[in-house]
Amino acid sequence: MNYDVIILGGGPGGYVAAIRASQLGLKTAVIERESLGGICLNWGCIPTKALLKSAQVFEYIKHAGDYGIQVGNSKADFNGVIQRSRGVADGMSKGVAFLMKKNKIDVHMGAGVLKPGGKVEVTQADGKTATLTAPHILIATGAKAKALPNLPIDGEKVIEYRKAMTLPKQPKSILVVGSGAIGVEFAYVYQALGTQVTVVEYMPHIVPVEDEEVSKALEKSYKKMGMNILTSSSVESVNTSGKLCKVQVKTPGGMQTLEAEVVLSAAGIVPNIENIGLEACGIALDKGKIQVDDYYRTTTKGYYAIGDVVKGPALAHVASAEGIICIEKIAGHHPEPLDYDNIPSCTYCQPEIASVGMTEKAAKEAGYELKVGKFPFSASGKASASGNKDGFVKLIFDAQYGELLGGHMIGANVTEMIAELVVARKLETTGHELIKAVHPHPTLSEAIMEAAAAAYGEVIHL
Repeated sequence: MNYDVIILGGGPGGYVAAIRASQLGLKTAVIERESLGGICLNWGCIPTKALLKSAQVFEYIKHAGDYGIQVGNSKADFNGVIQRSRGVADGMSKGVAFLMKKNKIDVHMGAGVLKPGGKVEVTQADGKTATLTAPHILIATGAKAKALPNLPIDGEKVIEYRKAMTLPKQPKSILVVGSGAIGVEFAYVYQALGTQVTVVEYMPHIVPVEDEEVSKALEKSYKKMGMNILTSSSVESVNTSGKLCKVQVKTPGGMQTLEAEVVLSAAGIVPNIENIGLEACGIALDKGKIQVDDYYRTTTKGYYAIGDVVKGPALAHVASAEGIICIEKIAGHHPEPLDYDNIPSCTYCQPEIASVGMTEKAAKEAGYELKVGKFPFSASGKASASGNKDGFVKLIFDAQYGELLGGHMIGANVTEMIAELVVARKLETTGHELIKAVHPHPTLSEAIMEAAAAAYGEVIHL
């Protein structure tokens, strides 16, 4: 079976690259060992958003009285919430299968191993093997949950994100280790549904990659929900022998023993690069990830890599963008390299978090003289009307040239607003241009214009 392009992995990097390759007239095959759509669609981005929506709806019902609506006794059907999430993921996976068929892409279900000379050996579930050949082979195998040495995952009491989406019953208490996107999203879901949540974070702030003001605002919101937050803390050991897990946590105030029904390890991810044939093909690694150039060519001619297996943010939209650039280069086009300084990051807890570019701290450390503007949603008419006044928009400008160095938001629906700042940075829009671009009223997006105006002393509604 000969192809122009073979893609190992059918996640948001792999299947998007495959569709682009087909559009450009390349005979394409995708090898997927589990489910089309990969982790993102089946166990990450999509089903977690379904869980979050259910949690948010339940929160709305519990606070219906704030909107002048009386609702009788309500309770969360945990199994129903889980089933809805799985149903959404299954539907999306079938949608990807349809796209493969529509674009005449061959899908080979099985485990693929790279071979020298432009070959991939596929082992199917029944043990049968097939060899595919192509002058261009793209590795898009994604990542898996990172295991901590002092937190062994048993799949019952100490779990990772997959199990957190399919627990047979709702735990009364859960301890979440790590407060990146995965950690804080699951923390919100379980706390909103009635589980007592404790978050343990090694760094001084939760969501540590975000601007410190955003981190502090989320911590305040979570504590208001009743969550227990421990920062500058680390899990030293877990004893799972009893009915409850006994977790030894080292905190700034000393060692604490915490109890929880379940411990969720959300301490990050590691690339899926074991046993896929990298060594046999002479493909070099750099700091545990596949070494590539600006167009995702590895150190071995004819082999490419994108997504979580290469350096850069481990985000679905990054993998998709990398896949398109890689394929267009293979097809003889002239795509520009991806600008990793203008990648939006979104966390879908409540309140949501969205950011792009430098934090205020990073901009200061880079030597910029800054103009910083912040506009709280408490001063937004639309936020007040919707009943979601927590959060703000914060914009960071270079004082000399007006360049938008970074944008940071926390609040309802801010993940739908961040693209404006990504486009603004792409087009090198200045602060004054943002101020003069008329924003519709009443909308949450007005906060972007107002934050820019605040940076230049022109804010109206504050």
